[in-house]
Amino acid sequence: MFFTDREEDVALYELDNGNEPLLPSQRNLYLPRLYDYVLVADKVEDMEDQIFKKQDAFICELKQKNIKVNRIEHDEKVFFGICAPEEIFTRYKYLLKVSDACNWSAEQKCDLSVSMCTRIRIVHFVLNNTFIGSGEGLRDLLCQGAFESIFCLHEKKEQKKLKKKWASWLAVMKLFQQPVTDIKDYFGEKVALYYLWLGWYTRMLIPAAVIGIVVFLYGLAFFNTSPLIHEVCDSNIIMCPRCDTRCSVWNLSDTCTYAKVSQLFDNEGTVAFAMFMAIWATLFLELWKRHRALHVSKWKVFDWCEEEEELILEIVNNPKCKPKEFRHSYLRSIVVLLLVTLVLVVIIGLTHALVICRVLTATLLSQSKWEFLRENSSTVAMLSGAVLHYITIQVMTRVSTEKPRSFAATEKHFTVKMFTFQFFTLFSSLFYVAFFLGRINGYPGNYVRIAGQWRLEECHPSGCLTDLFIQMAVILLLKQTINNIFEFTVPWLKLCFKRTKAKTMRRKCGNCYRKACREEEGNFDPCDLCKLRNWMENYDLNDVNAFSLFNEFLEMVLQFSFTTIFVAAFPLAPLLALINNIFEIRLDAIKMVSLERRLVPKKTNDIGVWTRILEAVGVMAVIANGLVIGISSDFIPRLVYRYHYGPCATSNSTSLDCMTGYINNTLATAFMSNVHVKKDFKDLLDKEYNITQCSYKDYRSDEDQSLTSQFWLILALRFAFVILFEHVVVMCKFIAAWFIPDNPIRVKNDRLDDKLRRLKKELEDATEIYNSRSTEV
Repeated sequence: MFFTDREEDVALYELDNGNEPLLPSQRNLYLPRLYDYVLVADKVEDMEDQIFKKQDAFICELKQKNIKVNRIEHDEKVFFGICAPEEIFTRYKYLLKVSDACNWSAEQKCDLSVSMCTRIRIVHFVLNNTFIGSGEGLRDLLCQGAFESIFCLHEKKEQKKLKKKWASWLAVMKLFQQPVTDIKDYFGEKVALYYLWLGWYTRMLIPAAVIGIVVFLYGLAFFNTSPLIHEVCDSNIIMCPRCDTRCSVWNLSDTCTYAKVSQLFDNEGTVAFAMFMAIWATLFLELWKRHRALHVSKWKVFDWCEEEEELILEIVNNPKCKPKEFRHSYLRSIVVLLLVTLVLVVIIGLTHALVICRVLTATLLSQSKWEFLRENSSTVAMLSGAVLHYITIQVMTRVSTEKPRSFAATEKHFTVKMFTFQFFTLFSSLFYVAFFLGRINGYPGNYVRIAGQWRLEECHPSGCLTDLFIQMAVILLLKQTINNIFEFTVPWLKLCFKRTKAKTMRRKCGNCYRKACREEEGNFDPCDLCKLRNWMENYDLNDVNAFSLFNEFLEMVLQFSFTTIFVAAFPLAPLLALINNIFEIRLDAIKMVSLERRLVPKKTNDIGVWTRILEAVGVMAVIANGLVIGISSDFIPRLVYRYHYGPCATSNSTSLDCMTGYINNTLATAFMSNVHVKKDFKDLLDKEYNITQCSYKDYRSDEDQSLTSQFWLILALRFAFVILFEHVVVMCKFIAAWFIPDNPIRVKNDRLDDKLRRLKKELEDATEIYNSRSTEV
């Protein structure tokens, strides 16, 4: 028996109003012109073949659950249209109503039996929990080749609507306007919340990007008047060689351009910007929680419980099922912890390898026949190290992406584990550049060497922050541009290739001349030819899986980490992230709507464990930026010089700038008469006999190369600043989190009214039943 759309609505209305039992008698009620899923398999002629037997056994199991299966053969493929009976959805609706898993309202109930997203989700669960006699499920059959693929169908009308309003490049002009409710109705709450979060994140990047530009312009404003730049560019100080072989002494003024770049990012405004970004991360998360609460309350999923829905789905699929008990194995946890530690050790080892590569590259380039490479060996080595780090990130992303058999069951642990791997891969090299580069390399006469041969890298006399900036800029630009190009062009090219290849198959289908099939509002089942054409259009699209949305989230959360951690070294990072995200939203939308098969809708009321990860990133941002300003930048040494050693502190004269002589103050002198220094620069002295001394960046005595009192004063103030900075910013974060409630008052009041109306309605229904029974008696 088939129901028309109108008949189905009437039937459901009657069920809700007590005209018929809520759970009808077991009969096959199929929706017209609707197939929830399509299974695709290679045609097998031999009926005795094990593949054929497993296919047939699985289809028989589905039919035993009153699921309609429409088999259509075409060329070398077999398509199975899956249409679940209405009784499954009626049971689901009833169990959901008597549970606490949905925010029910007395005036507007969740009419789940007619929701396409709910249908797809329920049927997906039933299919994945259907097993043949040997105990093998759909996942096993897909791995064994019994079935090639499974997908749910796009709805053409809704698909066109989303393309017009959202999934097109023209929609880029509507910067922050996204039809999240339409997205929710088509892809489910989980996808809608991802785009809601991404849109909110992109919107919140605007003030961060503006202030980052202001900080950059602040450094640019003093570009030509800074005494530090003039001191470097006009200097005649002779610096010690950067390497042992073929490296000669060099003049400090040769690095004038480098000093100018350092001034753009290592200035007083950087401190204020780092504090702002730490507080910004907290405000972003707290305001996001409020923004999310408004929408999930509107969608009636505020109190949604995924665990309870899973129990309901288990009962709907198998009324005799037993609950899956929670289990914990300490042995398994220890093994997992050891394996995770092993992977992290490998990643840290790769970081050491990158450091060695940079050292070797600088050494080899310094021996090059090309004068340009010899003179800029350190800069080229730094750039090549950044590119090599990016390549390492891409390789480790592929290597460390494990795919568990049941993604939903282990989503939380899997997410945390994968983010940890990716985070260490992305930031391990940056931590070395930020906190170790130029601080463990030694000094003339006592250089630290790798394998006793190659000297470690040194920082520029203007500071180490520029090295960190270059590393971040290269990785961020490469990661965003190349990833986005591949993320869009690869699925597009695959689809073009598949469609070109499928043209021959479509020609063999023939054409349908049935007038009724061309009527969009027809209330009957279309012919097999029209079904096949629709199924093949969806079959040609790129495959998706449970990791599709996970990968999008991972990419954006890593970008958020990049935007907040070490932002003190690269104030333009929020601007680059903003530009990227404006296009990222449309790129992901076009890919999801037009280039890929339809994602399985998931019902949820939050972005899950990603919220905790973002909070952890916010805390790490405070620590990292405090260390960058206090340890990596020259902010503290400049303050100490200005108020303790500079001309303003030692004399009453105001004719000189307070920072005059700062660069010279940060340099120590190595005399070639020293036996240890002479040993380090033996090759240099053999070629140039007139060199008696050279300078290097460090706070050391010229006589015995011991650390000066200024070094210890600066070190103490560095640590004091880090502690003070972190406590002040953390206190501001806690105040912001306390001041902004997670749920708006409007949401709380609406939920209270909903619950009150629901309870009143339940009381009225119970009173009516009691009165009717009393009348009968």
